[in-house]
Amino acid sequence: MCGICGIFNLDGSPVPHRHLKAMVDAQAHRGPDDDGYFIDINVALGHRRLAVLDLTPSGHQPMATKDGEIVLVYNGEIYNYLELKLELEAVGYQFRSKTDTEVLLHGYEAWGISVVERLNGMFAFALWDGRSRTLYLARDRYGIKPLYWTKAGNALIFASEIKAILTHPKVSVDINPDALNEYFTFQNVFRYHTLFKGINLLQAASVRWINEREQKLKKKTWWDFDFTHRDENMSIEEAREETLRLFRQAVTRQLISDVPLGSYLSGGMDSGSIVAVAAGQIPRLATFTCGFDLSSVTGREANFDERREAELLSCYFKTEHYQQVVNASDIAWALPKVVWHMEDLRLGMSYPNFYVARLASKFVKVCLNGAGGDELYAGYPWRYYKVLGSVGRDDYLRQYYEFWQRLVSDNQKRSLFSQEIWNKIREHDTFRTFSRVFTFNDTLKYDSPEEQIANSLYFEIKTFLSGLLIVGDKLSMANGLEERVPFLDNDLVEFAQRIPVKHKLANLEKIKRMDENETKKIRRYQTYDDGKNVLRSSMSRLLPDEVINRRKQGFSAPDETWYRGEALDFVRRVLTNKRAAYRDFLNQRFLTKILEEHCSGRKNYRLLLWSFLCFEYWCRIFLERDRDNCSAVNLL
Repeated sequence: MCGICGIFNLDGSPVPHRHLKAMVDAQAHRGPDDDGYFIDINVALGHRRLAVLDLTPSGHQPMATKDGEIVLVYNGEIYNYLELKLELEAVGYQFRSKTDTEVLLHGYEAWGISVVERLNGMFAFALWDGRSRTLYLARDRYGIKPLYWTKAGNALIFASEIKAILTHPKVSVDINPDALNEYFTFQNVFRYHTLFKGINLLQAASVRWINEREQKLKKKTWWDFDFTHRDENMSIEEAREETLRLFRQAVTRQLISDVPLGSYLSGGMDSGSIVAVAAGQIPRLATFTCGFDLSSVTGREANFDERREAELLSCYFKTEHYQQVVNASDIAWALPKVVWHMEDLRLGMSYPNFYVARLASKFVKVCLNGAGGDELYAGYPWRYYKVLGSVGRDDYLRQYYEFWQRLVSDNQKRSLFSQEIWNKIREHDTFRTFSRVFTFNDTLKYDSPEEQIANSLYFEIKTFLSGLLIVGDKLSMANGLEERVPFLDNDLVEFAQRIPVKHKLANLEKIKRMDENETKKIRRYQTYDDGKNVLRSSMSRLLPDEVINRRKQGFSAPDETWYRGEALDFVRRVLTNKRAAYRDFLNQRFLTKILEEHCSGRKNYRLLLWSFLCFEYWCRIFLERDRDNCSAVNLL
């Protein structure tokens, strides 16, 4: 796991070493073990290394072929690298290291850029082919590892993190109004642009390349999720047994490491299942939980702390267990650090992720994460049932779009945004942006509950999970920690997509039989404690019954209560400040009104308040360059 960066001056001008070094230094937290540089006149590649496989200098990057013609900088882990290495050795390739980096390098020699289609893992890399004077940028199937790029004048500039790109003297910092509109609609950005104008996120499962002669950036997408080829003849027994086999295989694959490895442990089924398999192979596996001080919390949030359940699983599997307790005052300390490392804002209250990664990094360099189980196995039934019974594609999209406006609705935007921003975004249709997630796959159908739910799985894995993966990468690497996601193993994903919806949602048939004219039917849909049923059945071989039968509990702090109580003074100071940095973009009266409604208890605006706080610090850090309160030194 590492940080990569580079510059390609298309006009042939040489790249100054100081420009490359500034980019490498900006990502030092991603790779505390080593740094490396390659410059060939107008092409430069930089690297920060977090050594996980082959800790010797043989793993140093940039890594080149023996003749020096092909040079690679790579971030990630290829879990099937040993199998690929055997294939390459069989046709004559020799290896100087025990790294997956060298396997990728020789894999390109043998198979060209189509090597990406053979990789089972998480990766982002840049490869310079000096023979054809071509630069390749690539990202893994699922978008686990980020890679950003921009064109500034005649320079193509890329990096694992935006802050590295911002060090280049040709790159200016400005806000992207369309991305801001998306963020305050979905608490996410669905297209591959960012909050930084002109800076883009490389699409998952894609390769971009450009050569010195043509100077035209080309693109190829080589994989996508597909829930349309479900095997309706698959029995529940087959689905259960194969899921368990492939899950065990996936976790085992991802245990490869030459440094200490641990796992997050929430007390729920997904992380518990990972620990069950890993603890069987690693004695005294280190596990980590983030809990919350609930001394002043009442209502539904009084159950948000999962330390007890995690401790029980730790005892069950004999792990070496550590926990972090977060309280309301921890928000203020973590927020600027979270925003600095996140850069391009995504999804919900992520400061607990920062704290648990910080805890884990004190003991291990690699940590397993349970992300992906919900999206593959239908873990959010209350979302899917919102659109059951919709009539055709247009009705489905409208209903689902209404649900996914997580922060503000379209009719609130005129009040939210400043006049200047409103003038820029009023023609930007976020419904069209939403719909394009589906229309990229023209095989989707919308006429039956099975098809509607399969489409919802596709949407959420392309958007919500994508955001979660960015949060996971940024906040783990902020602490020099590698996160791995066993549920996103190629073989497991391919099989999970084929499982019929009826095996994932036990109440599907009951819902299909409901009278559409029945009153309060939506409320009944939402009362089902349903979802991930075949996964629950599979994992019952690994976990005690009380874990399998627990109601789903998301990883979330009791922010609704804290924003009305212990954290209220901090929230008020940030959002009602007359000199607030966000005032050029958002209407302060609207924010004040939202805060008052939340404090009164009439509405729960915890998601929106968190996004307001994050955006204020984003403006301070990246637009105002507030070095007194938000300097890079203080944010590390």
